[in-house]
Amino acid sequence: MDNNNNNNNNNNNNPSQTLGSNGLIQKNEFIRIILQSLYSLGYTKTASSLELESGVSYKSKEFQLLESHVFNGNWDDCVVFLNSIRDLLGESLEPALFLVFRQCVMEYLNRGEITLALDVLRKRVSSLPVDRCKVHSLANALLCLNDGDVVCDLRGKLLVDLEKILPPPVSVPDGRLEHLVETTVTAWVDSCLYHSSANPISLYEDHHCGRDQFPTTTTQILTGHKNEVWFVQFSNNGEYLASSSNDCTAIIWKVQEDGKLTLKHTLCGHQRAVSFVAWSPDDTKLLTCGNIEVLKLWDVETGTCKHTFGNDGFVVSSCAWFPNSTQFVCGSFDPEKGICMWDCDGNELRAWRGMRMPKVVDLTVTPDGEYLISIFLDKEIRILHLGTNAERVISEEHPITSISVSGDGKFFIVNLNSQEIHMWDVSGTWKKPSRYTGHKQCKYVIRSCFGGSDSTFIASGSENSEVYIWNTRSSKPIEVLSGHSLTVNCVSWNPKRPKMLASASDDHTIRIWGPSLLKRMQLE
Repeated sequence: MDNNNNNNNNNNNNPSQTLGSNGLIQKNEFIRIILQSLYSLGYTKTASSLELESGVSYKSKEFQLLESHVFNGNWDDCVVFLNSIRDLLGESLEPALFLVFRQCVMEYLNRGEITLALDVLRKRVSSLPVDRCKVHSLANALLCLNDGDVVCDLRGKLLVDLEKILPPPVSVPDGRLEHLVETTVTAWVDSCLYHSSANPISLYEDHHCGRDQFPTTTTQILTGHKNEVWFVQFSNNGEYLASSSNDCTAIIWKVQEDGKLTLKHTLCGHQRAVSFVAWSPDDTKLLTCGNIEVLKLWDVETGTCKHTFGNDGFVVSSCAWFPNSTQFVCGSFDPEKGICMWDCDGNELRAWRGMRMPKVVDLTVTPDGEYLISIFLDKEIRILHLGTNAERVISEEHPITSISVSGDGKFFIVNLNSQEIHMWDVSGTWKKPSRYTGHKQCKYVIRSCFGGSDSTFIASGSENSEVYIWNTRSSKPIEVLSGHSLTVNCVSWNPKRPKMLASASDDHTIRIWGPSLLKRMQLE
């Protein structure tokens, strides 16, 4: 073994045995990894030809010798050999010995040599420092052993299991080439500030998304409202945009195939400004929330009002749907009203009221329907698991104006009047939030949202009439979008078109933002 190690070291220092411009890749290892990939893809003939031409074997000499002992059923030789290379195996030695002893016991039982099998189980297996549950599982499995199992098949399975646990260079880690390539691709994506695509990434060249593929340019200005626009939200399927305004109306816009938006319905009926809208998960219904007023349920296809909630004095501040699209929760500014769960017919299904339910500033439900996250008393975030009623409270130092949850339901962001956005994890493992700064917010309700294919980005309105965009990995904005003339109250990222963003402003308009490359194509 010492002679082999010396030879390997000499080969590693030989320039002809290394690859790459910096000579950091060992040729022998590189070829073995390629061979493993070829075999796993089923290209056996190609892999065999490469072994023959390169003189490099996919299987190490140690594994080949072990393989010979296994196929010949020389279990004592297997044990002696594994112990002889214990320095190479490290912590893998005991698990490898366990697999060998397990195979030995099964073969004894297959031959009816029960006494020998029990002897190995009691003396050899039990002496190994492995999980006792594994030993008990082995004993139970032996009672259910299938007499039809062929010995050579069982030995083949043993070698597959050994190959998975033995460390390099004895064995090549499973899927090593794919892992190396995927690590590189992940590093490309992580270092790409503008990456916003879920499509597979080409390996032919280093990946980099240009700024011209990011929503930085106004592609359309919507002027359907006659007063300040307070809220916008794309539907879950990305085919519609809903907006609400101080003009007491909400509008449903249709996203055409070419990316242009057209007016589908103007929803009238509120007596006060419409401060909030919420799409049902199946996008067939829309809730509109009047400012210190009632809540209305609309049919998206026809634009008709199906039900009005809150005539009994329930002053709605915010609302959120459950995944079934038939139930939703509403929060109230009135501490006595708390939070109510309703169905679409107006039946109250559940309520949270009392001293522990002060006025609700905003709320949301995670996409899986497991968590209800609410903003109380301006500075308190309450995360309630609806199945277990387990509750967690986060206290912020400054007033919170809004909350938004990521598409996968793992994170949420809150806008604070201290001109910061904080991102928290829903599960509660983070001790401190990720912080994002740069925008202006002191007096008004400003709303932010997640965006991009994997909620990679955060976008927010601002009191200085601009839209700010952050990559979640950086606290400073990567883009500041100019175009509006007054406060930008709310933004929404299209969940199915990651290059489309909408913003609502006090200047009475909604701006649709897209890549500058798209704008140039439209002009041409």
